[in-house]
Amino acid sequence: MAKNKFVTAYADLMEHLYLVMDDSLHSLADALEIAKHKLDKAGELTTEEVNTISDALKRDIESAAHGLPNHKDTSSLSEWFKFDIDLIENFALDAFLSLADKTRLELAKLGEQAKHHAYQSGDVTLPGTFVCQQCNKEIAFKTPSQIPECPSCHGKTFIRI
Repeated sequence: MAKNKFVTAYADLMEHLYLVMDDSLHSLADALEIAKHKLDKAGELTTEEVNTISDALKRDIESAAHGLPNHKDTSSLSEWFKFDIDLIENFALDAFLSLADKTRLELAKLGEQAKHHAYQSGDVTLPGTFVCQQCNKEIAFKTPSQIPECPSCHGKTFIRI
């Protein structure tokens, strides 16, 4: 049975992305743009189709980065995939796990940067808890909100905790 062009494009894009990410100089977003360009140059898909395949691969990699176990023993991977990983083609598994690991590291780095990013009163932010850098008062938001001055000391700089 022949693979359809979208399945083939997904595998090709994953391979391009794996090769681009292998040098570790690119973020996932940058590497994905480079890989998309290579797939687009092949001319077998429209730009819209390449974007659709790219979105699907990015979704899967980010899902894996969040959900895959940190240790790569066969039983934990099989549990995550919900089937025997021996059924997965070696390159596909290696490439996918490598991309997921690099994405997990990238997400962790972004998370650490977000923890240390200074927010100013007046900034709009997602829900979360922030601490005033002047008096350590915590303020929390359950919905996207605009950060006010500190209610205790009128400080204007906060860190997300």
